[in-house]
Amino acid sequence: MHKNPPDDTSRPPSSFWKWPHFPGTVHDPENGIPEEVYNELVRYTKFASGAYQVLCPRPMGNTLVTQFTDVITATQGFVARDDTRNELVVSFRGSREIASAMIDTSLVLSPLRGPGLPKNTDAHVHTGFLYAFRSVGERVLNVLREQFEKYPEYEVAVSGHSLGGAIACIAALSIRNSFPDAALRLFTFGQPRTGDHSFAELVESVIGMDNIFRAVHSFDGVPTMIPTRLGYKHHATEYWQFTEPPAPRHVRRCVGSEDPEGSASIPSTGINLPHMVYFEQLIASDPTVCI
Repeated sequence: MHKNPPDDTSRPPSSFWKWPHFPGTVHDPENGIPEEVYNELVRYTKFASGAYQVLCPRPMGNTLVTQFTDVITATQGFVARDDTRNELVVSFRGSREIASAMIDTSLVLSPLRGPGLPKNTDAHVHTGFLYAFRSVGERVLNVLREQFEKYPEYEVAVSGHSLGGAIACIAALSIRNSFPDAALRLFTFGQPRTGDHSFAELVESVIGMDNIFRAVHSFDGVPTMIPTRLGYKHHATEYWQFTEPPAPRHVRRCVGSEDPEGSASIPSTGINLPHMVYFEQLIASDPTVCI
């Protein structure tokens, strides 16, 4: 069983921000999530946040296997090894630089083609997100292959925030397809819609809906910024923190890919403050997650 993450006294108090509680969303025992699942969301938020740091020598106190950056796409992240949990963690950075922002605007859907990705599929994804993955995908797969030769029983967790969440989703599909015997989980935070209906179904079937944790904070506008009318659709499984403070009872495990009682019920307001705060972690602003 996974251990709870260590206490983090650097987190800002939840009362610092006043978020709305959305009408009609009430807590009951069936809408909250187990504390163990909540703790995992907190943990991988910190890995996603750490990917923004220029240097992350000890991701969450673990061994840094490699840190990667592509200068053309500005795609950045790392592979870390947790020898206590017998786990390899792959984390991708979200948008920070102009090059990354340009990738975000490449809204045309392109056929799903790239290192390790399933063949003979009609799935299509955001052209910019796919381009970003392709720039580092082969390197990530090679590093994991080397690690599996030494640690064949290790599990894999893939994480990312914002654009990094979209890249993480494509990468997780590639990793699962390339290493079918490895247990894998995907954690994304503020992930925008990444591909079309076929892509969403492919992600759910290959990775497994119970292995996908697509977190959305309050009225974060990025997950719904790319509209469905352009052919995009989210994949399951959404974990929506619908009110404050962050707590297991305030997170709803949504049903299906576009649950009308989930974050899709809130009109998008674009990149906003909730997008940069997940489970009390100030995304990209806490260097302690790297030591």
